[in-house]
Amino acid sequence: MRLRFGALALVPTLFLGVFFLWPLAALINRALHDTAGAPLGETLTRTHAWSLLGFTLGQAAASTLLTVIVAAPIIWLVARIDFAGSRLLMVIVTVPFVLPTVVVGVAFRTVFDGPLKFLGVTSGLYPILAAHIFLNVAVVVRVVAAAWQGIDGRAAEAARTLGAAPWRAFHTVTLPRLLPALAGSAALVFLFCSTSFGVIIILGNGELQTLETEIYTRAIGYFQISDAVVLSMLQIVVVLAALGLVRLCGAGGSGAADGAMAAQRAGRRRRAVGLVRVAVGAVCAWTVLWLVAPLVVLALWSVRPQAGGPWTLAGYRSLVTPINGVTPLETLGYSTFSAAVAATVALLIGMLGALVISRGGRIAGGVGNFVSTLPLGISAVTLGFGYLIVLAALPRDVRTSPLIIPAVQSLIAIPVVIRILVPALDAIPLRARQAAATLGASPVRVWTTIEMPMVGRSLGAAAGFAFVMALGEFGATGFLALPDTTTLPVLIGSALNKPGSDQVATAMACSMLLVVATTVAVLVIELVGRPSGRLAGRSAEPRR
Repeated sequence: MRLRFGALALVPTLFLGVFFLWPLAALINRALHDTAGAPLGETLTRTHAWSLLGFTLGQAAASTLLTVIVAAPIIWLVARIDFAGSRLLMVIVTVPFVLPTVVVGVAFRTVFDGPLKFLGVTSGLYPILAAHIFLNVAVVVRVVAAAWQGIDGRAAEAARTLGAAPWRAFHTVTLPRLLPALAGSAALVFLFCSTSFGVIIILGNGELQTLETEIYTRAIGYFQISDAVVLSMLQIVVVLAALGLVRLCGAGGSGAADGAMAAQRAGRRRRAVGLVRVAVGAVCAWTVLWLVAPLVVLALWSVRPQAGGPWTLAGYRSLVTPINGVTPLETLGYSTFSAAVAATVALLIGMLGALVISRGGRIAGGVGNFVSTLPLGISAVTLGFGYLIVLAALPRDVRTSPLIIPAVQSLIAIPVVIRILVPALDAIPLRARQAAATLGASPVRVWTTIEMPMVGRSLGAAAGFAFVMALGEFGATGFLALPDTTTLPVLIGSALNKPGSDQVATAMACSMLLVVATTVAVLVIELVGRPSGRLAGRSAEPRR
């Protein structure tokens, strides 16, 4: 048995070693070489590292707090109210989270250049905070609503029976049990915002920089490799600290719900009647304001790229016009190919990793769980920079291979695939596997006949999320893209950096292509990833 799981662990370990640890080791080696003999403090001062760190952490903290505030009423609606549009609501909540960050940056650029132009703030901190709220509401809603649905409702009912007002019963009984889940989701949002790249690049307008964007600017814009390496090392420390916070809060949050039996005792969600129906309408309007309106504005601007200008389809016609010898539609074709390859690789490696974590015992599972989180601990820009250093020493055929970008994209998706598959594997009854083995079935046959059908929906959902994440990856791909391996997010960022309304129209049209592709993928995930026999009201339970 140990040899079997050792063989399973070999493939993902080799993959992570070659495609993750090697670029990271090259980056660290370059840092030690470039800073040899040079005072580290002098380099940090010259690069304004401490002010960059302060802004990075400050905007991440503010974004996290505001995200929790915006998500609060949506959490109540998802967790406690049974209404017909629950599945649609979860699609609306989920789509922003998996949208490419560069598209979100474009969307909020149109919002603050259009309907909110009277504020006089077209770029800067406030648009960045709004975009981060838009991106991360799904994280808080799914995690906290799931915890709330799993809490035993009898304690709150007892408090109400003893005369406590609804608010006091929630504040004294329910909220303390939700705090671990709330802290875990907030720590995760903080991690995402501290490594934000596309949003800062688009909405910072070159005036606001985080560690993430400054690494890219110094490495690609000015070719100041030594400075970029030092900032990358600082970024690694920050991200690992944030990841440790996520793990700490996550460990504390494991007991937020009262367990499987508590989920059965939690009480049914209330029907939307009377004043509750008014509250449901208000929360739905709140959700549309934050999560739908920006995309509607983006769609309008894609056919009217200038305020007060004529309505035009020039942006969509430009999709067949070559840019650097490649049309945007051809770029979309490569993006789709790259995302499909990345999703396939992520699914295969993630499935092997999930099997090791779920079936390998305490030691193998613990090691596998730790290794699978490593890609989350390094930002995409830092990883892309490491690839840039490694590829510079390799033959040209390797540097220009169209498979390099899918390999990087798969690293971003593998941890998500594992976290979707492990709970599904843990839910398979042990007796079913033992019975098949007793009847002479080999481990492969047990997997294909017993386990695979039971986790089929989770496999479909994992593949869908991996594809969408790869399709929108921008940070690492921005370092590695060549004219014939440019992805659509990189093309959008490039178009926005060029003058002229035609470039803006092209960026808007390309952004709408990605919005449509992402929305379709999320709809498929919602349909494939859920059992068909459940009621619509119950189908809003977040996936783990």
